[in-house]
Amino acid sequence: MDFYEVVEKRRTIRDFESIAIPADVVERIIGAGLKAPTNDHMRDWHYIVIQDKNVVMQLLDIIPKGISKEDMNQLIVEWNLSDGEQQECYRKAVPKQHKMLLDASVVVIPLLKQKTDILHPDNISHLNGFASIWCSIENIFLAATAEGYACTLRVPLGNEGEWARDVLGYPEDYFMPCFIGMGKPKADADVIKQKDIEVKKRIHWNRW
Repeated sequence: MDFYEVVEKRRTIRDFESIAIPADVVERIIGAGLKAPTNDHMRDWHYIVIQDKNVVMQLLDIIPKGISKEDMNQLIVEWNLSDGEQQECYRKAVPKQHKMLLDASVVVIPLLKQKTDILHPDNISHLNGFASIWCSIENIFLAATAEGYACTLRVPLGNEGEWARDVLGYPEDYFMPCFIGMGKPKADADVIKQKDIEVKKRIHWNRW
């Protein structure tokens, strides 16, 4: 696939086949992540790649295994999800938060060296490291697509980040931005309809 085909085919997938990903392919995908732009030139990123289902189950024990219809409706209201397509996306995604990671062939935990208080920054520059690792995560998603796999993502809620640190033993000065599940999409996997955006309406030449 050429680059633009990869960009077009990249989708968040939450239904995976039970198929292992070869270690060299995982390394190649993570390697693409390490080619991303970085704020300080050091790329002080690490990635915990979990294949052992026992470790995955322990890691995910803190994540709810589902949501009631009533709670889902309340969430839609509380999060002010007024767009119909957006609501459909959340209704499909939220109930699968546990299962999508459990069923993935590997769970990847990206980590960045925390040099500032990301959750209480003094200024926007203190978020540079956090912004950089999201460039790495996007590279991983695109590389997985190019290899014929797909990814899903969960941003930790509540104490999930500290729980992950306890389970996985990563150092106190590293920060976990998300869980990534990676695997081969099922043939009948839900593919969420993308929001159609007309590019010309989003580009402002020279000034707004």
